[in-house]
Amino acid sequence: MKITLHPLFITLGIASAIFGGLPVFIIYALTALLHECGHIFCALRLGYKCEKISLMPYGAAAVCDTEGISKTDEIKLALSGPLVNAFICVGTAGLWWFLPQTYAFTDTVFQASAVMFAINLLPAYPLDGGRIARCVCCMLLPEKAAEISLRVLSVLLAVSFVLVFFLAFKNLSFLMFSAFLLCSAFEKKTRLSRINFIAKKPKRGKEIKHVMLGANSTFKDALRHIDGSKYLIFQFYADGMLDEITEDELFELMQTKNIYDRII
Repeated sequence: MKITLHPLFITLGIASAIFGGLPVFIIYALTALLHECGHIFCALRLGYKCEKISLMPYGAAAVCDTEGISKTDEIKLALSGPLVNAFICVGTAGLWWFLPQTYAFTDTVFQASAVMFAINLLPAYPLDGGRIARCVCCMLLPEKAAEISLRVLSVLLAVSFVLVFFLAFKNLSFLMFSAFLLCSAFEKKTRLSRINFIAKKPKRGKEIKHVMLGANSTFKDALRHIDGSKYLIFQFYADGMLDEITEDELFELMQTKNIYDRII
């Protein structure tokens, strides 16, 4: 996974250090990375990976094309990031319950996670809420119409944040977030690419593990059992054993199949 730093992100970090806001800056940056780790973990479980995460002044941006992934898995992928933030909030609040004295050291952690959770669930593309909304819209509208509708909604939300800045709160973060929405609404999406398992050379001396699957099992079902520390042999059963394939044979088949296809 490649992580890039936007020049403005570095500039903001230097400015935070100069004006005494470096601890808060680091907490927000780490919170954004943990959010993206939730997406990465989910993507790996689905047999896909994100090519790049860019740390920008307004957080970690990973705009991904989910073409080829089912709407159900797309929603799971979109929710995985906010769920990480939700767990952090719950864990931090629980810590306060048992150790109230930790509040002074963890209140910013809770605030950063809560803000990221709320913002990412906004129905604006390419935020996670926008991706979920896109799945729903695609069920009701043609895909192109759904795409345009969500991009228009992103622009409208960007304009609303600008109005909030001028009419209510003079906070530069509103303008920065508005700029993010405007840029992302017209940015070319980063594609999710299938993991090339076959390119990975198996190590000798691995423990062999047999995995029993049903006759209707898909490649996605098999990928959930992949363990880098063991070499898997998949056995397919109905009334009795129907077939048996090795981990290497599974990866060979995946080169020409969709992860939702049945293996046998």
